[in-house]
Amino acid sequence: MKIRLLRNLFLATLIASQISACAVVAVGAASTGVVGGIAVMADRRSPAVQAIDKGIALEAENALAKRFGDNAHINVTSFNQKVLLTGEVKDAEIKAEAGSYVKAMKNARSVFNELIIGPNSSYTSRANDSYLESRIKAQMIFTDQLPSNSMAIIAEGSSVYLMGILTQQEADLAKKVASNTNGVKDVYAYFDIISQEEKTRLEKQGKADQTQPNSPPKFQ
Repeated sequence: MKIRLLRNLFLATLIASQISACAVVAVGAASTGVVGGIAVMADRRSPAVQAIDKGIALEAENALAKRFGDNAHINVTSFNQKVLLTGEVKDAEIKAEAGSYVKAMKNARSVFNELIIGPNSSYTSRANDSYLESRIKAQMIFTDQLPSNSMAIIAEGSSVYLMGILTQQEADLAKKVASNTNGVKDVYAYFDIISQEEKTRLEKQGKADQTQPNSPPKFQ
């Protein structure tokens, strides 16, 4: 078991480092970069929105960890100011309180509370989720016409949550790639769906639209 866990951690770190290296080329760029023969799409969020997303996640995670301590294990992901809460909490009261705290944050435009009531996940489970995320991210990068830098991929208990700014065609492809990955139990999509025309505009200007519609429900 220890050998398998170490192997998974090593592979996850290796793949994640490769993905990060690709992302550095494209972040904040208005054009498409090429790394090792792979087309890397620019992040469709503006630099300002990217900074806001980082601030939301950092503030919320620190505040919730301080407030609930060992009674909760809460991950906060913000993409285009849409906030996803994943992890485990001791009871329904903590789940509701965590959701209310994030909803009240100045820059959060919507909140998806996917916290599970139950014991905190084990380190082995979290390592497996990290490995699963890395595998999916790698497949997204190597899938033609998928803007992997305009997406967030979160795995929690083998369930996968997808966020991003995509066209409907891209969203369908992303959900298919994730759902076909071995080890994935469920896929949930919280995309901002944009038109082909908006996609072209964002790729030229490097800006994210603030008025996308709400995301679709769980992908079957």
